[in-house]
Amino acid sequence: MAKRILTVDDSASIRQMVAFTLKSAGYEVIEASDGNAGLSKAQAGQVDLVLTDQNMPGMDGLTLIRSLRR
Repeated sequence: MAKRILTVDDSASIRQMVAFTLKSAGYEVIEASDGNAGLSKAQAGQVDLVLTDQNMPGMDGLTLIRSLRR
């Protein structure tokens, strides 16, 4: 079973590049456009790794990581 990676970035081009690279390496990739969407997707299912941007509208990357750790 492939490892599941959640990528969270408000830039669609960055998400696309990261997803392409990770999928090419055999990972399952879940994408979110901001911290709030990332938190919802992470809580909806098991993820093995979260890659997040720091500066995003709504919820920034550090707040997202703190919320996931709770």
